[in-house]
Amino acid sequence: MFDESTLDANAVAGELEVLFAVEMTAVVGKCAHCGNEAAVGTLRAYVNAPGVVLRCSICGEVVIAWAWTPTGGRVDRSGASWLGQPSGAAPSAAAPSEA
Repeated sequence: MFDESTLDANAVAGELEVLFAVEMTAVVGKCAHCGNEAAVGTLRAYVNAPGVVLRCSICGEVVIAWAWTPTGGRVDRSGASWLGQPSGAAPSAAAPSEA
């Protein structure tokens, strides 16, 4: 299903961070097509086009795609049912202040 010209999404980690303003390769997502839950860094990256396409490593469907335009980046993440931080990565709640 995947040929030698594909990379894993770690190859485009810098672009992902620019687009989402956070380090994205450890963020977990769910493929809207097959239900696979995995880190964004495991998606297959296709970079030999006007934009970048990240496909599910299980079913091969598009999960996230983006292209740069003169006015900025345009992102389609409709192939992801959800994206979120991995378990245990949630920020801790602030301690209540003492009066």
